[in-house]
Amino acid sequence: MKLPNGEIVISEMSPGDLKNLIQTGESTHLEFKRTIPTAKKIAREIAAFANTNGGTILIGVDDNGTVPGIREYFEEEFLLFQAAYDHCVPEVPIEIELVHYGPIDVMVVRVPESSNKPIYNKNKKKRRVYVRRKDASMLASDELTEILKQQYSTEGVTFEYGKNEQMLFRYLNEYGEITVKSFANLINQTSYRASKILVNLVSADVLSLFTKNNEDYYTFSNRT
Repeated sequence: MKLPNGEIVISEMSPGDLKNLIQTGESTHLEFKRTIPTAKKIAREIAAFANTNGGTILIGVDDNGTVPGIREYFEEEFLLFQAAYDHCVPEVPIEIELVHYGPIDVMVVRVPESSNKPIYNKNKKKRRVYVRRKDASMLASDELTEILKQQYSTEGVTFEYGKNEQMLFRYLNEYGEITVKSFANLINQTSYRASKILVNLVSADVLSLFTKNNEDYYTFSNRT
C-alpha cells in the first residue's frame, strides 16, 4: 500500500525474528514503545536514529520487553508519518512493517541513517537536534549540531594550526581528553572561540567527540 508520505511494506520479519529482536533489549539501534503518545514525541526518536546510525522502533512493546501489541493501527500509522514528514526537517523516509505476533500485532518502524544531517525537530521557539546515546534519545549539544552540519556539508573543512591548537595538542598528549570549558580556560579565550576550534578539528577528523556523564569530551581521532 503506497501512501503520499511513506510506504507500508509487507512484513519480511517472522514472529520468531521479532521475538529474538525484542530479547536483545533497547540499545543505540533499538527502541520500544507501548504506544505513540503524540507525533511530536515520536519525532524525537525518529530524528535521533536518523542523526546517528539509523535504527528500529517497535510499537506495541513495553520497555521491559512484554508485548501488549497495538490497538489502533491506522492511528499509530498516521502519527508516525506525521512525525517523520511534518515534525522532522528535512523529512525522514521511514518504512513500517506490521508483524503478526500470535493473536496481536506489532509495528516495526525502520529509520534509515540520514545522508542530510542534521535532522531537526520542529519547535515553536527553536529547532532541536536529537541523537542516540546508548538506549536513549538525547538533545545534541550546540557543538555536536555544528559538527553534523560541517561533516555533511559539500564544502571542505580547513583549520589553522596556531598557538591555540599547539596548546590543545600538548594538553591532549598529556591528559587524553578535554571539554570546551577546560579548553577555553587553557587558551584564555571565550567558550564560543574554544568551541569553534574544537568543532573544526572534529570536522577535519583530527579530533573525535564522545559523551561522558552527559558532557561532551574531545580527544584525538583514531585516524590521526
